[in-house]
Amino acid sequence: MNKAQTDTIKNASLKSISNEPVIEINNLKKSFGKQEVLTNVSLKLFNGENLVVVGKSGTGKSVLIQCIVGLLYSDSGTINVFEKNITALNRKEFGELRQKIGFLFQSGALYDSMTVKQNLEFPLRRMKKNLSEKEINEKVNEVLENVGLPDALNKMPSQLSGGMRKRISLARTIVVDPMIMLYDEPTTGLDPVTADEISSLINDVQKKYKTSSMIITHDIKCALTTANRIIMLNEGEVYKEGKVEDFENSSDPLIKSFFM
Repeated sequence: MNKAQTDTIKNASLKSISNEPVIEINNLKKSFGKQEVLTNVSLKLFNGENLVVVGKSGTGKSVLIQCIVGLLYSDSGTINVFEKNITALNRKEFGELRQKIGFLFQSGALYDSMTVKQNLEFPLRRMKKNLSEKEINEKVNEVLENVGLPDALNKMPSQLSGGMRKRISLARTIVVDPMIMLYDEPTTGLDPVTADEISSLINDVQKKYKTSSMIITHDIKCALTTANRIIMLNEGEVYKEGKVEDFENSSDPLIKSFFM
């Protein structure tokens, strides 16, 4: 996708972004022993936007989204998702809320013993129990078409390239129609062409499924391609937030080291 196409998609998505936060984080702190990873993070993800979070390794980017989905527990601070404080929810309530959040793992995390079809059916059968076999098949075929792999239905994960695995992982995440998408380093380990394709898919998902997304990445090209807004973490805190041009035009040495 060239810059003009990217700008067209991003400009179209801007029209659907509201000032209503779907995630609001206040004064979040997380340590591992004596190592402080998140020291005081406050941010908002607005309805309909792609928010990209960048920063050096070890600044707590992945820890941040793992706290949002409950894979890690924060030490203090609040995480509100759809105006609900997740730390105040019981297991059942959090499980119901969690179904609205799609999480694309850095590794992809496909089940190696299942075919692509079975991998995609698994979350549907678990979370959408009222669907018929016909509806499940239609949904599986729809998401495979949307990630550009309609012929991969009966393949095993071992038969897929790294880029194809990432696409199937994305298909498995969107198959249950999440309202929020969290991407953990979506282009890591991919060649430049495939990384560009995944970045374009993130924009496609935002447009087709009307998702609100938080994208954790150290890939600046991915950030520039997908972001409606960018937040930079440094030493466990929000160092800067703004639009893409705010970062590209910054004279700050730390920011320039990323965006030059």
